[in-house]
Amino acid sequence: MGEVTAKAADKPEKDSPTVKLEQDAIRECIRVNVVDPEIGINVVDLGLLYDIEIRSETDVRIEMTLTSMGCPLMDVIEADIQRACTDQFGEEVRIEVEFVFDPPWNASMMSEDAQMELGIF
Repeated sequence: MGEVTAKAADKPEKDSPTVKLEQDAIRECIRVNVVDPEIGINVVDLGLLYDIEIRSETDVRIEMTLTSMGCPLMDVIEADIQRACTDQFGEEVRIEVEFVFDPPWNASMMSEDAQMELGIF
């Protein structure tokens, strides 16, 4: 009688993400998994991630920029974000990545660690 068994109601619903979506968790997922291929530093520490909007349990909008408007690796970075978030939060989570260029990125937006790694003080 003291044994507890999982019921169907205990399992996440089909539309529920595997892990609860939170801005800090999404930011950390991207920090760990998405590196700018040309610079070799994650896009969060580079200061490219501007905003994370959680619209629902399965819908997220990410607003970010690139180091330059003509960056040829925009599709690679977007695909890396999609893959990292899907792997971490589940296939049912929809991630929309919107690239914006206002405000324009500059080196002062980087974390201290990123600046040190690139020799910018």
